[in-house]
Amino acid sequence: MLDFTWKVFSQTGNIDMYLLFKELEKENQEIPDDHDAELAEEFPYL
Repeated sequence: MLDFTWKVFSQTGNIDMYLLFKELEKENQEIPDDHDAELAEEFPYL
């Protein structure tokens, strides 16, 4: 999704796309990388 929003922004200069890109980028940084591992520990048989 980040690639898409950046591509649209870079091609159009649409400030809304840039703001969406920054928002998504921030959300990605807030999610720990080991989130999947935590889920696997909590639900090992799913």
